[in-house]
Formats: sequence, structure tokens, C-alpha cells
Amino acid sequence: MHPAKRIFAAVNVIGGVAVLGSYVIWLSANPDTRGLLWGGIPEQIQPLYTVSMFAAAFGYFPFSAYFLTAVDADEFRVGTAGFGAVNLLYALALFPSALWMPLTFAVIESSSWWLWIANRICLAVVGGAAIGLLVVLLTHRPRGPVWFLALAIAGVIPFCIQTALLDATIWPLYFEW
Repeated sequence: MHPAKRIFAAVNVIGGVAVLGSYVIWLSANPDTRGLLWGGIPEQIQPLYTVSMFAAAFGYFPFSAYFLTAVDADEFRVGTAGFGAVNLLYALALFPSALWMPLTFAVIESSSWWLWIANRICLAVVGGAAIGLLVVLLTHRPRGPVWFLALAIAGVIPFCIQTALLDATIWPLYFEW
């Protein structure tokens, strides 16, 4: 396996475990206050978030599989950047995502303005990375099957909607520190 693809796999495994682990740990440790994670999101909008979260999670697999299997790491270029840019975007999507849950509970407990800002920065970084992945998929020169690229784009779109629109833009409007 190409060294850049090994890094890609490591970022996904470590980052994925960190994200899922943070959810399991923090939700199970805070059963009485986990409902506060919604902030002031109206109840009629909450099902939209739930559906979007699952769509984003399922969408993650086809675009990640595309980068792992259909992209040649040696030949990949988007602008002047190589495959390392993809690894960076994944790291920027996953590792701040793992910080969201503990930061949010810290904001709930302390009402700290600085923690609230740190939380918003994390969400903005994740949303920006998701948009970056969409841009990469739309602008690189594909070598693999076009249907696989189309599936990858179809997968990254709900990921962008969840992270850039719902999480980074709408949720903070309803979550007061």
C-alpha cells in the first residue's frame, strides 16, 4: 500500500475511533444532561438532524472508499497539492469532531465563553474540511469509473450538509453558552 494511503487509513481508523469513542464515553457519562446537547433546536427540527446524521455517516463510506481505492496517490493532484491534502482534510474533519462532545459538555457545565468559541471553531473546521473534500472530488481528474466518483460526490454532499450547514452554522445559533 502506498505510504500516503497508509496515512489515510490510519487517520480514518484513529480518527473514527476517537469520534465514536467520544460519543460513547460522553453520552454514557452524562445521561441526565445529554438532552441539553440539542441546545434550543426546536423539536420539530430535531428529526431532520437525526436523518441528516445518519445520511452523513452512511455517505462517509463511499467517498472514503473512493479515495482509498480509486485514487492513485502518486498521480493525484488537485491544484498543486497531492494526496497529502486529502489526508489533511480528513484529519481536520475527524479530530475536531472528536472534541465536539467533550467541549459541548464543558460549555454546559461551565458556561465558559472561551469553551463556546473553541466549540464553534471545531465545528467550523470540520465543516470547512467537509467542503474541502467536496471541492477535491469536484475538481480532481478522476482515473477510476465515473459512477464511483458520482457515488463519492453523492456521499460527501450529506456529510457537508450535516457538518457545514447544520452543525457549524445552524446548531450554534440555538446553543447559547
